[in-house]
Parts: sequence; C-alpha cells; structure tokens
Amino acid sequence: MSAAMVYVTCGDKSEAERVGQALVEARLAACVNIVDGMQSMFRWQGRTETDQETVLLAKTRTALVDRLTDKVRSVHSYDCPCVVALPIIDGNPEFLQWIREETQEPGS
Repeated sequence: MSAAMVYVTCGDKSEAERVGQALVEARLAACVNIVDGMQSMFRWQGRTETDQETVLLAKTRTALVDRLTDKVRSVHSYDCPCVVALPIIDGNPEFLQWIREETQEPGS
C-alpha cells in the first residue's frame, strides 16, 4: 500500500472541521490535522486576492485520493477547492500500517 498526505485549504476552521469529519467518517482518511490562521495570496478570476484560510492535512491511501477529492468537492464551499496529494515515501512503519487499517479498501 502506498500512502499520501492530501493538502486541502478551507475558508475557516469550521469548514475544515466539517470536511475533515466527512473524510474520517467515510474512512477516506485515517486522520486529519487542522492548522488555522494561514494567510493565502492567490489569483482568482483575474484578480490578486489575499485571505485567511485554514489548512487541512489528510493521511490516506494513494488509491483513495480520487474518492477523497470527490468527497471534498461535495462538502466544500469553494467553487474550486485546493486538493493536492503528496506521496508519503517513507515513515514509521507502524503509523503507515495504521493508515492502511483505518481507511477503506478501494472499491468497497
């Protein structure tokens, strides 16, 4: 099993908690971390914007990233939410096993 950390930005802590809860309950993520108070600068619809956001980091199986992305899109308030998966190339074997045990088998 290969694992991934999925980076998601949310409008505020409440939204990050709602998205995170949906991912963990659906067993699309073993756990999420929520980091509040991030300042973002970005271009959107032809303008440069600055806003406060909350980061959500989800640990999951690589094979579940597409389903996790679909779930985020279904519960997120943004038209185009940031969902970016980064491979976990190594780590504590027991922790990586825990991710496997706490996420659903793809296709189930």
